[in-house]
Amino acid sequence: MEKLRILHNDTCPICSREVASYARIADRTGLPLQIDGLEAAPDWGLDRDTAAQSFRVELNGARLEGLDAFRALWERLPGWRWLAWVTGLPGVHWLADLGYRHLAAPALYALHRRRQRRAA
Repeated sequence: MEKLRILHNDTCPICSREVASYARIADRTGLPLQIDGLEAAPDWGLDRDTAAQSFRVELNGARLEGLDAFRALWERLPGWRWLAWVTGLPGVHWLADLGYRHLAAPALYALHRRRQRRAA
């Protein structure tokens, strides 16, 4: 099975916990998974700020972002395949993608920016 590579905002406590749970499942099941944090953004052709704005994966040379990135990961994780299937349904996919792009991702990015301002 091709290694799935993840790029996520490792400074986000919510994102980090979620990705850590995926990593535990991958370890248990032998799923080849590489997890990159924001320091790897240049390897992905992104700056840190852009990388912090959305969840991304690379699989078979293709890079996916947002809901499609989550679905590519969920399809490979036991216990999560059902969610990949449900979010692949036409109406559900549209709504879930809209929710991620316009609600979840911007909210998490706003929290990221707030943490950066406090740290500065």
